[in-house]
Amino acid sequence: MLAKVFPIKLKDGTQSAAEEIVREFAPKGPAVEDGTLSFRVYRDPAKPDHLLFVEHFADQAAYDAQTGSAAYQELIAGRFGELVVEFVEIDHELLVAL
Repeated sequence: MLAKVFPIKLKDGTQSAAEEIVREFAPKGPAVEDGTLSFRVYRDPAKPDHLLFVEHFADQAAYDAQTGSAAYQELIAGRFGELVVEFVEIDHELLVAL
């Protein structure tokens, strides 16, 4: 299993718009992709204009399929990407699961 974690800094004042795009993307992308095991986006009420994506994929090919999808290209790489100031992509491999 491949875990991807993305801390994301958004342009000031764009939290609401970013959240709307993520909500639109979830059922069109991750919800219908076989290799996407989980898709979670978190916000910190004390830290506006920041989001944290935590995603789990069956493998690298599943991640590549998501990022190559039309929904991802339009909504995340496109509209959401226009709101991003900075992000970090952190890869993790599963060590223990209960």
